[in-house]
Amino acid sequence: MKIVLAFDSFKGCLTAEKVCEAAKDGILSVREDAEVVSVPLSDGGEGLVECFLRMRKAKKVSVKVHGPLMEEVTAVYALSEDGGTAYMEMASACGLTLVPMKKRNPMETTTYGLGEMMLDALERGVKHIVLGIGGSATCDAGKGMLEALNCHLWLNDGASKEVLPQPLNRRPRCRLTDVPDVGRPMSPTSVLRVACDVNNPLYGEEGAAYVFAPQKGATPEQVRLLDERLRAFAKETEEKGIATPEDAFHPGAGAAGGLGYALLTYLGAELMQGIEIVLDMCGFDEMLRGADMVITGEGCSDEQTTHGKVAVGVLNRAKTLGVKTVLMSGQIKDREALTACGFDELYSVNEGDERPLLELMKAEVASENIRRTCARMMEEIV
Repeated sequence: MKIVLAFDSFKGCLTAEKVCEAAKDGILSVREDAEVVSVPLSDGGEGLVECFLRMRKAKKVSVKVHGPLMEEVTAVYALSEDGGTAYMEMASACGLTLVPMKKRNPMETTTYGLGEMMLDALERGVKHIVLGIGGSATCDAGKGMLEALNCHLWLNDGASKEVLPQPLNRRPRCRLTDVPDVGRPMSPTSVLRVACDVNNPLYGEEGAAYVFAPQKGATPEQVRLLDERLRAFAKETEEKGIATPEDAFHPGAGAAGGLGYALLTYLGAELMQGIEIVLDMCGFDEMLRGADMVITGEGCSDEQTTHGKVAVGVLNRAKTLGVKTVLMSGQIKDREALTACGFDELYSVNEGDERPLLELMKAEVASENIRRTCARMMEEIV
């Protein structure tokens, strides 16, 4: 029997690798003869760089940049063996986990450090960037990134780029012309592919501010102000001839606090489902051939899971090849929507465990619950 394990991380609890390890232990405790193939995955947020480092011959690069509150942080990305491709996570430079809970305020956070990280790669001769934009602390529509790339814009309520700090890596910044003449500075010699797991527009009730800013610490009044800023930035960009009104509603324009919009319009990026990039890169379809079952999951599965997350990306590939697909997550919500999506079985690793959530999220507790659930699964459905 061949079983493929294709998990995302259980956020705040276990890495995707650790989830796969625990699941494999549980399976083999019941089925010693099983062939278990582990494929730790990422959907384009945290864990993307580690995912690429496992899949491809690449080296890890560290660079000092400005963090989401303009503090010094060390960002990490992966550089391909030939030096031509960089794999990045914006969260490494401006992720929510870099901001203490009491300081979370998307009115103040910036994507500036992401631009510095991109410059570092470009100055090393990189021609292709694969960028994951999940897990951001920001809602600046990518203005900070553009400032670091030295686009001559009037941003941040009238503050000129001339007052911006020098990059912490002390390398000279790329010199781009004024924005009306910039075109798309990453092309045609550079290619930017963006792993994006949401389809939200830049602004409006389904946009970056109203949907995501509250998760980043914004009050209702700040959400309204942020949405106004996003609208104003879109209008300014359109007036400069860089974008059309439709670009603000391109699927994913509202990702990472509107960063998707700046990447799409100013840098000519291709916004893609992150999981599709990852699955293609690891040769997932080939791994599925001959499999009897694939088990996938995440920390919490709900209706949002059906919109481009790891589990559904895995499900779609497995169904094409006729492979049974089981969803096993820390929590299972919206069972009806997930069942309708096509999963053959649903398992919550915490089912029947009445301990508080904080206890259940401890690594050793979660690992044991995963092992126990997989053992039960082997007895019940195989």
